[in-house]
Amino acid sequence: MPLSARTVFIAAGCAMALCSPAFADEEMDRILDEAMPYMHHSCESVLANYGEDEEKVAEIVRLMAEVSLFNREINVEEAVPDEAERDGLKDKFVEALEEACEADPDALLAGAVDLAVKDALN
Repeated sequence: MPLSARTVFIAAGCAMALCSPAFADEEMDRILDEAMPYMHHSCESVLANYGEDEEKVAEIVRLMAEVSLFNREINVEEAVPDEAERDGLKDKFVEALEEACEADPDALLAGAVDLAVKDALN
C-alpha cells in the first residue's frame, strides 16, 4: 500500500512529539505501556489496521516518536531552542517518515519513526 499525503501518519499529530519537553520517568512508563501494543506494526500494517481512524494512526506515531526521543535522550526544547526551528522539525520529520515507509512498507513503524526522528534532528 503506497503512502499518500494522508498516510504520512497525519503529520500534525505525529510531529507534535518532536516539540515536546523531556519526559519524566513516570510519564515515560505510561507512554511505553501505551505504545507497546503497536510496536509490532509495520508502516503498511498500521495503515491496514487503523487507516480509517486518522486520530488513532497519529496517536500511534506520536507515541513511537516519544519513545524514540526518550531512547535517544533528546529534549527537543534544549536541542533546538529556537521555536521557529522546532516548527521546521515537523516538516523534516514527516518527510523522513514518508521516505522510510515508501522505501520499505514492511519496515517496523517504530524503526521508521526512529529514523525520522534522527533525520529531523540532524
